[in-house]
Amino acid sequence: MSGRVFGSPMFLGFDHLEQMLERASKNASDGYPPYNIEQVSPTTLRITLAVAGFMMEDLHITQEDNQLVIRGRQNDDGQGRVFLHRGIAARQFQKAFVMAEGIEIGGAWMDNGLLHIELHRPQPEVRVRKIEITKGPSIRDRAAPVVDVPGMRKQHVVRVIDDE
Repeated sequence: MSGRVFGSPMFLGFDHLEQMLERASKNASDGYPPYNIEQVSPTTLRITLAVAGFMMEDLHITQEDNQLVIRGRQNDDGQGRVFLHRGIAARQFQKAFVMAEGIEIGGAWMDNGLLHIELHRPQPEVRVRKIEITKGPSIRDRAAPVVDVPGMRKQHVVRVIDDE
């Protein structure tokens, strides 16, 4: 058995989900900055990142395909200052969250060193479509296949009709 999650032939077109899962597992290793993900309502999620020491202009939020990417880069303003201990580093980060199809970013705001990002997950409408089954052409109505072999003369296909 392969290591694929969606290895069954019954799962058609789910290859991109496996790629998203691989990408998410690679991004999960870095714990900085710490963050929360909360469900605010049945259709709303909120991501909160602890970004103490960052100003709004130090933070950039982008949506790249199906990823929400948050980048932070502080300007090192320690020039001319003498630190006896520097425990608050001017550290840069990049945090990426893989989003499902249809998730929309509602907005972002900062409050007391916390960056909040609102995500909306609209409820999908139930779609039912009936597929009509029609009578296909009979075997007699189908044309015999013509095979083109390089170097050979093209053959003409003659349809034989039985008198049954």
